[in-house]
Amino acid sequence: MTPTPHADTPATAAISPASGPSAGADNSGAPVSPAPAEVQESVGRVLRQLGPAGPLAVAATVLPPIGGFALLALLGVAGPWLAGHQEVGKLLYVAGFILLSGLALLPTYAQAALGGYAFGLAWGYPLAMIGFVGGASLGYLVGWAASGTRVTQLIDRHPKLAAVYQALLGSGFWKTLGIITLWRLHSPFALTNFALGATRTNLLAYVVGTLVGLTPRTLAAVYIAAQFQDFTARPKWLTISSIAVAVIVVFVLGHIAQKAIERVTQTGAPAAR
Repeated sequence: MTPTPHADTPATAAISPASGPSAGADNSGAPVSPAPAEVQESVGRVLRQLGPAGPLAVAATVLPPIGGFALLALLGVAGPWLAGHQEVGKLLYVAGFILLSGLALLPTYAQAALGGYAFGLAWGYPLAMIGFVGGASLGYLVGWAASGTRVTQLIDRHPKLAAVYQALLGSGFWKTLGIITLWRLHSPFALTNFALGATRTNLLAYVVGTLVGLTPRTLAAVYIAAQFQDFTARPKWLTISSIAVAVIVVFVLGHIAQKAIERVTQTGAPAAR
C-alpha cells in the first residue's frame, strides 16, 4: 500500500532534496551504508513487529549449537544406554528427537549422529528421519501459532520482501516443494521450521520437501556416527576415507542448493523495484 503524502515538517524538510543531499548518499551522490545504531534500531523494530515469533527466531538460532556440544559430549553414554534398551530405546530416541528438535533445544546433526552411534545405519537412519519429520512438523506448528498474522502482514508492508516471498514460496505447489527441498539441504533446521510455519507455507509441500531435502545430510550423519560403533573392525583408512566422502557430498549438495536459492531470489528481486 502506498503511504499517504503529507507536507514536510521542519524535521523532514531538513533532509528533503530541495534543502540538501538525500538520505543514504554523501556529497558526491554515492550511497552511504547505514550506521550501526540505525541497523540495530531496524532489527529491534522488526523483532517487535514479529511479536512472539521474534524471540523464537533468536532462540532457534542460539540454543541448538549450545545443546549440540552437550549431546556430543554425552554420546558415549547415551548411545550404549539407548542401544541396551532395544525397543524402548528406539521409542525414546524418536520421541526425544521430535520434541527437542521441534522446540529448537538440540541440533539435528547431533541427534542424527546419536541414532547412528546407538542403532547403526540400518535402524538409525529411518528412526532419525521419523524424528526429523516429526520435529519439523512440531516446529512448523510452533511458528504458525506464535506468529499469528504478524509475519505475513510484515511481508505485505514491504514490497521487496513480498517479491522475494512470491519468487520463493508463492508460485504454486511444485515450485514451493522444490524451494523447500533446496532449503533443507543447507539451511538451519529449527529456524527454517519457524520461518516456514510463520509464513503459512503449504503444509504438504513443507513435509515432502523436508523429507526429501534432509535425506542426504541425515544419511551422512548417521553413517559417520555408525562408523564409530566399532572403529577397529575395518581398516582405518577405509573408515576415514568413507567419512570424508560423505562430508564432501553433503557440502557440495548444500553449496549447489544455496546457489540455486540465490538465483531464484535474484530473479524475484527486480519486481520489488
